[in-house]
Amino acid sequence: MREFRVALAAAALTLLAACGTAAPEQTTYQVPTAPKADATFNATDVMFLQMMVTHHQQGLEMVKLARTRGTSEQVAMLAGAIEVTQTTELEVMQGWLTGWGETTTADHHPNAHASHGGLPITGADEMAALRKATGSQFQTTFLNLLIGHQHNAVEMARMETDGGANPQVKDLANRITLSRTEQIKQMLGMVAA
Repeated sequence: MREFRVALAAAALTLLAACGTAAPEQTTYQVPTAPKADATFNATDVMFLQMMVTHHQQGLEMVKLARTRGTSEQVAMLAGAIEVTQTTELEVMQGWLTGWGETTTADHHPNAHASHGGLPITGADEMAALRKATGSQFQTTFLNLLIGHQHNAVEMARMETDGGANPQVKDLANRITLSRTEQIKQMLGMVAA
C-alpha cells in the first residue's frame, strides 16, 4: 500500500508541476513524517480539524468512486493524487485531535457550528446521484461536485487561518488553500474541455 501511495504521490506531483507539458525528470519522492502539533490550540483549531476530517472522509469516497469508473486518464490521475493527499492529511488531523484529547469528528446537528460556517459537505442527494451516474455523466457529475467540495475546503481553511492559534494547523490550512485552489483550476479546465 505504501508503494501505491508513493507512486500516486509522484503522479500527483507530475500532474501539478507539468499540467499539460512534458513530464519532468524522474525524482525520488519521500513520504514525509507526520508533523507534531504544538499543545497550544483554540476552539477554531479543533473545529477546523473536526470539520475537515468529515470533509476529507466524504472527499475520499468521491475520489475512490472516480478511480473505479470509466473516467479519463487525467481525471483518474487527479482522483488518485487527491486520494493519497487527503488520506495522509486525514491521518495527521486525526492524530492531532487525539493528541489534544478531542473527538475526531464534528457534531452533525444542523445548528451546531453556525458560528464556524456550518459543516459544508456535499449533500446526501448529490452523493446518491454521483453513485448512480454512469459513463460521461459520471465524470461530469464528479468534476462538478468535487469543484464545489474543494471550494468548501478552501472556505474552511480560510476560517482557520483567520482565527486559529496552532501554527501547524494554520500551516495545513494554508497548504489546503493552495492545493485545492489549484485542483479547482485543473477541474474547471477538464469540465470546459
